[in-house]
Amino acid sequence: MAAVAGARRVLAPLALAQFICSFAGSNMNVMINDISKDLDTTVQGVQVAITVFLLVMAALMIPGGKLTDKWGRKRCLVAGLSVYGVGAVLSAAAPGLGVLILGNSILEGVGTALLIPPVYILTTLLFTDTASRARAFGAIMAMGGIGAAAGPLIGGLITSAISWRAAFVFQALVIVVIVALSRGLADPLPPDPARPFDTVGAVLSAAGLVLLVTGILAVDNNGWLALGLLLAGALVLAGFLAWVRGRERAGREALLSTALFRDRTSNLGLVTQNTQWLMLMGVSFTVAAYLQVVRGYDAVETGVIFTAATLGILATSLAAGRLARLHTQRGLIMTGFVVTISGIAVLLALVAWKPGAWAFAPGLLLIGLGLGVMLTPSVNVVQSCFPEARQGEISGLSRSVSNLGSSLGTAVAGTILVSGLSKGAYAAAMAALAVVGLGGLTAAALLPRTARPAAPGTATAPPPGASQQ
Repeated sequence: MAAVAGARRVLAPLALAQFICSFAGSNMNVMINDISKDLDTTVQGVQVAITVFLLVMAALMIPGGKLTDKWGRKRCLVAGLSVYGVGAVLSAAAPGLGVLILGNSILEGVGTALLIPPVYILTTLLFTDTASRARAFGAIMAMGGIGAAAGPLIGGLITSAISWRAAFVFQALVIVVIVALSRGLADPLPPDPARPFDTVGAVLSAAGLVLLVTGILAVDNNGWLALGLLLAGALVLAGFLAWVRGRERAGREALLSTALFRDRTSNLGLVTQNTQWLMLMGVSFTVAAYLQVVRGYDAVETGVIFTAATLGILATSLAAGRLARLHTQRGLIMTGFVVTISGIAVLLALVAWKPGAWAFAPGLLLIGLGLGVMLTPSVNVVQSCFPEARQGEISGLSRSVSNLGSSLGTAVAGTILVSGLSKGAYAAAMAALAVVGLGGLTAAALLPRTARPAAPGTATAPPPGASQQ
């Protein structure tokens, strides 16, 4: 019993941290009309704020993961929570879109990039066997999935009862609770202040990702500008890889080791992670915008409709430990994609056939069930491919890839949607997400048929400059 209680004390702040960050990524979807009217902006303006938040997370997650080795995992967690809390308070008081972007998109994004890598590193280090780690990741991913799926409902209730600004006050209060719960959290590895940090690599990686997603956002307004941004992003990322290789050849530690990309299983797992979050955030933004702008539903009605997805994610994520004992990780991920794609198909078919709000429930439930099945095994596949010495790097890369998927989901689906809400763009956006899902299913099918044993406990030589126990 003492061990169970101790595990719960460790998991509580970590799971809540994942919840509030996922909540922040989706709760604004039901505030589109309220924020745009109050701040005298447009639907596209709010979409930019949402996407920039997700983009900042994706761009800074790799440097954030690397800093955990230098500053310590718990210290990064608390620092990230503090920055996030300041951003939430600033967003609540925002007089215009610019301040909202500063508070929500920038500060909350930076805070998330600092606090999320420690969540996954600490979980991997503290839960060493496959079954306990699957249960721990199941709880964390369940809270993340609930935050993303229930964000519209909670945000809608708060917005309708009080104001959209109160939703940011709610975030700040949750941050205070997490900081209090984190006081008893122990860091299993000591920080290494002398460890070098690749500043040039951090700037190049962040700039490349920013240019890439900005290019996607610009497609609707200026095709040539979008093409230029996409090409620039690709060139900067190529330069980042060249820089990393150069530092490694010189015997210096780089921001991201190229060894992380030599593991086929990890690479495929990263693809499935990116695709899952792309689909989740893309569906969330598309359905929420369609319900409010085209159907005229208010924030509460929109949030209630999303309850079906929340229940689906909750049911399957909490069963992650049991599912991991009964099925291979490959089988769970493939099943998740099949169910999620089927949910999108049902959503399109029933919404076209029956205009009532209930028509959204079956499809959203299937999407929630499918995502809940595969979120945990995808994370476990990637994290378990590497030893303790690589957990900072792979956690940052893993979260960056996932959050890049989130920002791409909002950017791609949102760009299609706002280009013609009344001209079948809803169906086009959902169909595009289903096609992306097929790509994720293909990657999952290429994973090994048997689960790989957990690696964090293996004895391997640490990379240059790595702290040792």
